Amino acid sequence: MDTANDVIIPIPPSANPRVVIIGGGFAGLKLAKKLVRQKFQVVLIDKHNYHTFQPLLYQVATAGLEPDSIAGPLRMSMAGNKDFYFRMAKVENILPEQNLIQTAIGKLSYDYLVIASGSTTNFFGNESIANNAFPLKAIPDALNLRSHILQNFEQAVITDDTEDLERRMNFVIVGGGPTGVEVAGALGELKRHVLPKDYPELDFKQMKIYLVEGNKRLLPGMSPESGENAKTSLKKFSVRVILEKFVDSFDGHKVALNDGRQIETNTVVWAAGVKGCLLDGISESSVVGGRLKVNHFNQVAGYDKIFAIGDIAIMETPDYPNGHPMVAPAAIQQGTHLAMNLRNLQIGKELKPFVYTDKGSMATIGRNRAVVDFPGKLRLKGLIAWFVWMFIHLIQIIGFRSKLVVFSNWVWNYLTYDRGTRLIIRPFVPRWEKDKKSQNV
Repeated sequence: MDTANDVIIPIPPSANPRVVIIGGGFAGLKLAKKLVRQKFQVVLIDKHNYHTFQPLLYQVATAGLEPDSIAGPLRMSMAGNKDFYFRMAKVENILPEQNLIQTAIGKLSYDYLVIASGSTTNFFGNESIANNAFPLKAIPDALNLRSHILQNFEQAVITDDTEDLERRMNFVIVGGGPTGVEVAGALGELKRHVLPKDYPELDFKQMKIYLVEGNKRLLPGMSPESGENAKTSLKKFSVRVILEKFVDSFDGHKVALNDGRQIETNTVVWAAGVKGCLLDGISESSVVGGRLKVNHFNQVAGYDKIFAIGDIAIMETPDYPNGHPMVAPAAIQQGTHLAMNLRNLQIGKELKPFVYTDKGSMATIGRNRAVVDFPGKLRLKGLIAWFVWMFIHLIQIIGFRSKLVVFSNWVWNYLTYDRGTRLIIRPFVPRWEKDKKSQNV
């Protein structure tokens, strides 16, 4: 019987060189859309059959949006393009000497390979946090967190254990970047406008939201003014901002900070860092800081036919000695630029170095509150920044239907102060509760 190691993934033959793209995120999808207009056969590989608009995952986690409104089928995104093929598979290994990749469904040859595998949550080797905290990098993560939050309150109304009640009504977000700030703001809105109506038996003065950041201020990647504005807005939601502190451990019941402080909680949202999704088969000499080192043309160091774009790639330049920011605009720009360079490579023209154009940074802190840093010294905050944030995110969402669904949800939430997706579709059992049940068997 054939195994996946022996099977060749069936792709129709083509007179055009084959570009295999690993990953259907912002970088990979943009590259695929650009390449299909040129003389290439494009094969996109991803372990999911959909693209996720990750900047809005926190709204799925806090019952503001349904997951299908921020996800779009990859096949639909590329429909109608000849010589394009999608295969849903997990890449297990790269075989550079043979110009092959090994996946769970078989092998696939390439003329050019582009690794756009993105990033994953970085727990910095802390097993207690990795086992018990909630990451927020994929739709299943968001659904798990949403179910857990709602289950907490369903249990809170029936518990007579004061310590259990405290743990269920305390929430700790670790990481004061845009994701952490946005999660804290969304929880603050739930506390103020939504949850008291659903659970009138509870005293929501007992609900505490903590935001822990190791730097001296919030939003360290943005301007000091925006960081301070975000902190001020969060305090209006009674979010307790803890700066210059780190989480040492989390056992599912208690968070321990490096200053000895302990917080009773069973919910820790980990937004404190990401790392590249590395694949086996690439030499360790091509890896720097958990990402693939690339030259100014996005070629992986040591390989002529392998490229990397997006979060997985680190391109060291004078302006960005630690690589470009791991954000969607950088990934999209790299995808667009690499499509041009692959065409140049194929026709014998000189490759052009990638130059990142910083279009600004932004974060929202709930209703009518946001901060925006444009290039230069233009800073926005409050209502106008909130509208800018909504517009930019809305136009980047893939598919007209998704744009319409997200916009209608935002309008409804704004007019009614409601979150219409407070559904426990699939109950989530945290690892520490599974361990507890197994011990009682």
